[in-house]
Amino acid sequence: MAGRPTKDTPSRVDPRTGRPLPEGIRWRADRQRYQIRVVAPSVEGGAAERSRTFLTLAEAKRELAKMVAGRNPNGSMTLDQWYDTYWPAIESSIRPATARSYGVAWRLRVKPSLGRHRLDEITSPMIESAMVAWSGGASAKNDALAVLSRLLDGARRSRFIDYNPAREVKRPSMRESISPVSRALTLEQIATLLDLIPDGVYRRYFAALVYTGMRAGEATALRVGDVDFGRGVIRVSRSLSPGMRGELIEQSPKSHKSRDVPLIDALRPYAEAAARGKRGSDLLFDGPDGGRLTNHNARRAVGWEALREVIGRPDLRIHDLRHTFATILFDAGATAPDVQATLGHSSLQVTERYSRAREGVAIRAGAALNDALKRADESTGKSTDRSIGRNADKRTAKTAGPEPEMAQRRTRRTVNGTLMAQPHRRPRGMSR
Repeated sequence: MAGRPTKDTPSRVDPRTGRPLPEGIRWRADRQRYQIRVVAPSVEGGAAERSRTFLTLAEAKRELAKMVAGRNPNGSMTLDQWYDTYWPAIESSIRPATARSYGVAWRLRVKPSLGRHRLDEITSPMIESAMVAWSGGASAKNDALAVLSRLLDGARRSRFIDYNPAREVKRPSMRESISPVSRALTLEQIATLLDLIPDGVYRRYFAALVYTGMRAGEATALRVGDVDFGRGVIRVSRSLSPGMRGELIEQSPKSHKSRDVPLIDALRPYAEAAARGKRGSDLLFDGPDGGRLTNHNARRAVGWEALREVIGRPDLRIHDLRHTFATILFDAGATAPDVQATLGHSSLQVTERYSRAREGVAIRAGAALNDALKRADESTGKSTDRSIGRNADKRTAKTAGPEPEMAQRRTRRTVNGTLMAQPHRRPRGMSR
């Protein structure tokens, strides 16, 4: 074919050695570099031809070998470039509030540390090293890992990389260093908190948070028709959360499932006052002017910072009112499955963090064992007395002393049917 390069064409000859170049490698005289071309999937789908140039023939050979082995040339794009391409797909598949959190995590953590790196050079140790410098707590770092993992998952499905290294990274534990039980308010603190808030829409809102365990967005979205005053039940089926631009968006609860929470007597007067004169479709807890009531404007209205200082809890968060409700439920004797269903938790493991069942386990276990040993000692004493009475005429100084000690040793070995470890005694005459 006319114009088709042959082994003698200048672009097919290595100018440095005068020998023909390997198949797939060309010499670019205008750039004074070696060039390779491969056909691979494009970012937009389909196939596209891409080329790369190298200063040395050895570099071109190594890269060509990787391409032939199936490595995608799109893996050479940076994480920042891939984010610009793939972010719209991620954003459309998650909640607006989640997208906003991911956007912050990308801008503040992932992009500064990993954005400039090529997709195919990002490794698990590289991610772990980047995490050390990330600001924020476990939640913020998990958001950063989540958006990074979604980006790399998309690159893997596009065959740009072979695997997602972010999946090998251990996520920071979400378990709080301070137990949520210890963050809960006491009954006296609850009463003080509500008394400090002026009677009206804000007191009703905070009473609903502490007496139902609803998330702030769920209480904000609650409508009059969701409350069944006859049965004493509140139906939680929606939530209001901020979108990417701060606008409130109505959506399903965090668990994506509706649930019922109790309308207890302590909350009923507040709920009845909030529902008075409204239609079923009206918001139950709205602002003084009828607008949407959120935890942010409620905090400002009640002077949250000063209020929590008065009750002696300067670290109190709005979400701790949910912790309070969960703890009260357990203290009242509710079962873990009932608490889980009421709070809308995804697993019992999350729910059981609010139980005080393990707080006094060492004291209870010690008391039970002390009682068992005491009963065993009392039983041994009675048996020994009867034995002494029957054998009074045979009693000698040699046999009277060791018997109680031996009996106690036998008893200790069988308390509650458990074999207890005893000190090992060597027979007489045995040397160490």
